[in-house]
Amino acid sequence: MELVLILVIVLIIFGAGKIPQLGEGIGKAIKGFKKSVNEADAIDVTPPPSDAPAAPPSQIAQAQAAPPAPAPVQSEQRVK
Repeated sequence: MELVLILVIVLIIFGAGKIPQLGEGIGKAIKGFKKSVNEADAIDVTPPPSDAPAAPPSQIAQAQAAPPAPAPVQSEQRVK
């Protein structure tokens, strides 16, 4: 009984023309969700192993706080 009442309210709110579009959108969303659950992650977020020791956090903070060095200006020489 409750399901029928919900369906009638949805029909009144969205109208008969929008119901197939809503169903199609929900179906695609469910299909995409199932596909992503069953699929392996496309993006690997684990950091690559490195042989070099990591810099201490204090050096990283200093490197981020330092302003970038200005780029060298190259002058053009024109040949006549």
